Amino acid sequence: MEQPAIETSVPDPVKQLSIFMENKVGRLSDICRLFDEHEIHVLALTTLDTTDCAITRVVVDDPQQAKTLLWQNDITFSETEVLAVEIAGEHDINRVLASLLQTEINVHYIYAFVSRPSGKSALAISIEDMELAIDILNTRGIRVLNQRDISR
Repeated sequence: MEQPAIETSVPDPVKQLSIFMENKVGRLSDICRLFDEHEIHVLALTTLDTTDCAITRVVVDDPQQAKTLLWQNDITFSETEVLAVEIAGEHDINRVLASLLQTEINVHYIYAFVSRPSGKSALAISIEDMELAIDILNTRGIRVLNQRDISR
């Protein structure tokens, strides 16, 4: 009997929007309010503060609508794919990172989801080799999420 093939790519990968904004009081609140007014749910969020500007990375449930809103409001952003993995709790963080380390996959940055429709925890990870990471995590029983998994 043949074994099922292991999925080495995720159809509809999770999209991350990196929003570039002035480093001034209330700017992040303005963007979150804009999303909230249009029923776009921020599921994961991290902000990097620099001298000249701030970069806020977000994962939302409707990236297409979020991109349209940002564009319409002249807010500079870029879109990339991130690896999103489901974890049962904090004890699984090391399991995910150890799996990536064994394959020598470099992690650029990582941040946690604030919420998910299923109520389970998840991590957003920026990595070098998405396909290899998906393969190794799948073989270790770690669930890799796609955009449909996180949308409401």
